[in-house]
Amino acid sequence: MRGAPGLNRRTLIGAMAAAVVLRPAPGRSQSRALVDKRIPSSGEAVPAVGLGSWITFNVGDDPEARAACAEIMKQFFAAGGRMIDSSPMYGSAQAVIGAGLGTLGTPPVLFSADKVWISPGARGPDQIERSRRLWGVPRFDLLQVHNLLAWEEHLDTLLAMKAAGRVRYVGITTSEGRRHREFEQIMRSRPLDFVQVTYNILDREVEERILPLARERGIAVIANRPYREGPLIRRLKKHPLPAWAADADCADWAQFLLKFIVSHPAVTCAIPATTRVAHVRENMGAAYGRVPDEAARRRMAAHVAGL
Repeated sequence: MRGAPGLNRRTLIGAMAAAVVLRPAPGRSQSRALVDKRIPSSGEAVPAVGLGSWITFNVGDDPEARAACAEIMKQFFAAGGRMIDSSPMYGSAQAVIGAGLGTLGTPPVLFSADKVWISPGARGPDQIERSRRLWGVPRFDLLQVHNLLAWEEHLDTLLAMKAAGRVRYVGITTSEGRRHREFEQIMRSRPLDFVQVTYNILDREVEERILPLARERGIAVIANRPYREGPLIRRLKKHPLPAWAADADCADWAQFLLKFIVSHPAVTCAIPATTRVAHVRENMGAAYGRVPDEAARRRMAAHVAGL
């Protein structure tokens, strides 16, 4: 039972999840190995950088924009990526992802992460099925209750789906620091595999309670808004990257910001979104090479705070 004293399989796996797993990638040296993180509830490894779709994939039926999104997905997979995250809230993003996956032949490495976002909760199953058809996948790897909307009913639905083998993992999400107290209560009381929260080098409130609780409970963490939807990285690009950033294999500010996030022991994956192929390549660069230690993380945070 969750929360019971003593050791069990989930507790042991959760204790190991903080470890970074480095695996060589084709054509790369060991020093540029792919950084995987473990999902505590299963031990499955996923790359530490994923792909978000908020705003960037909401392009409607524009054929050129859809083709550009498909190319972003192609380059994401080519660089070793797996997790793509979306939501019914994101306009046409689900359909655009589905079209791109169809073009690419739905790579078997895909880790599909979506959400349920509708009220009342009784409407959740129909929305989930519509989302699945838009993606064109047989089932989702992860389903999350988006921003805790009707969370009690939706979590019951998702947990029943997991028990029936219709989804692999279940979670909840929030963003921009909202409803953290209620979020904690759900983390303590329900058998979650994942939580998704806002976490970046400036927005660090979750370090106080949410991230430690995730480690304690054996819950994977997805970090959203790593660049504050763009303004943060645009501001930093006005400054030179410090030379010592190379110690953690950071070649640019995108990698600097992402490596800060994914080097936290509780964080499983960060999900930056982008509209440019060059940027997805930059982002995926943060999934390779050396990982900052705690002293380096402190130095990184202090440097950005001083700019």
